[in-house]
Amino acid sequence: MSNILSTFLFTLPTRIVFGHGCLKTLPEALKALKASRPLIVTDKGVAAAGILDKALAHLEGKVKYVVFDGVEANPKDVNVSAGAVAYNTAGADSIVAIGGGSPIDCAKAIGVLAANSASDIKAYEGKNTHSNPLPPLVCVPTTAGTGSELTFSAVITDTKDKYKMTIKNAFTAAKTAVCDPELTLTVPAPITAATGMDALTHAIEAFTATCAEPISDALALYAVELINGNLVKVFKDGANLEARSNMLMGSMLAGIAFSHSDVASVHCIAEALGGMYDLPHGVCNAIFLPYVMEYNMNSCIEGYARIARAMGLSSPSERAGAVAAVMAVQELAKAVKVPSFASLNVREEDYPAIAGASAKNISSGSNPRPMSESDYMEVLKMASR
Repeated sequence: MSNILSTFLFTLPTRIVFGHGCLKTLPEALKALKASRPLIVTDKGVAAAGILDKALAHLEGKVKYVVFDGVEANPKDVNVSAGAVAYNTAGADSIVAIGGGSPIDCAKAIGVLAANSASDIKAYEGKNTHSNPLPPLVCVPTTAGTGSELTFSAVITDTKDKYKMTIKNAFTAAKTAVCDPELTLTVPAPITAATGMDALTHAIEAFTATCAEPISDALALYAVELINGNLVKVFKDGANLEARSNMLMGSMLAGIAFSHSDVASVHCIAEALGGMYDLPHGVCNAIFLPYVMEYNMNSCIEGYARIARAMGLSSPSERAGAVAAVMAVQELAKAVKVPSFASLNVREEDYPAIAGASAKNISSGSNPRPMSESDYMEVLKMASR
């Protein structure tokens, strides 16, 4: 599986500030970017948890900010449009995203509209479709899951056609990520589980994607180690700051890894389900990760065996190691009480549409085993048994 001889490009345009209590450095991050009037993009859950007030307390008297809290789960194109109006109305010169993947992705998309001429985010769907850098963007993650604070992508739901579109461009990356593990302490156990499994999916898919490269491999494997070693700990004891710190770092590393590699078929299914049913992205990834790994097995023995070693497992052969990795992921999902596919109440008559949308996803070609619509149908049936 060695790709050390391949030619690749690695770019990390985001400055990372990490550490307990580093939220206090938010004003410094804005000052360094010459930003004095940020639009704060968040959601009502972050506000209700008291995290927004903590952040704003550091900004009082230092910058003139306006808060936009109209971000929904699985951020919608209408949220992006409303946020862009808020940005322009406020005369903002920068954006601060505070929250999980939804506010951060929405903030990125708002920035795309603010910096470019179109008023509909769908105009920028795909890779490298916008040419202007975003206004200065600072991301403050409050969950250990998406890694969006360090990725080049924003995933937005098209409310008309009910699918998730991806906007991917190095310009979309944040200028600074302020990553304070203390902000993740209040995340409820079910969300901790879903976001943690989401991060694990990023790491495993980044490592096994057809476009993986050596630096993303290293990041992905360390992310697997950190997430596997700490997810159950934080699920059982959310106040464990050391484990929370390890999970946030694992999520960040996985985010960098898949930005420079890709995700694959687990995400293709999760995004199809999220677009059609507005289901939580992390939950969908958590449910389908073991099934896609099982389906990929014969095409990914060496990769899964290496993942098993990152999970601390030893096996007498590569095939045995690959099997052990799949089983370990299955057991981890059970340990953090990932719900069943059946609990999502997805209609069987929608399977063909879900399979079709999955096959059309721009990341489907990165899966280690080529997958057609019929292959996605088989995985959906595996999950429903």
